[in-house]
Amino acid sequence: MISNTLAIGIQGIQDGMYGMENAARKIARGGVDGPQGSAANGNSLIEPIVDLKLYERSVEASAQVVKAADETLGTLLDIMV
Repeated sequence: MISNTLAIGIQGIQDGMYGMENAARKIARGGVDGPQGSAANGNSLIEPIVDLKLYERSVEASAQVVKAADETLGTLLDIMV
């Protein structure tokens, strides 16, 4: 069960990093990939900026899952030895 939790945490980190890369790419392009297709609309950058922050939080949460699984596994190993 701990290995599943660890795998879920790692997958969450990978997904979050992928999302952050995409959001950062949109920001770097100045929002021209937005629904309006123009950087003239100031709102075109709002969504990727918000997405970037959400993915950042997702990575942080997933890292906490990995940390908890690691600590639990360490405790179990200490008990068994």
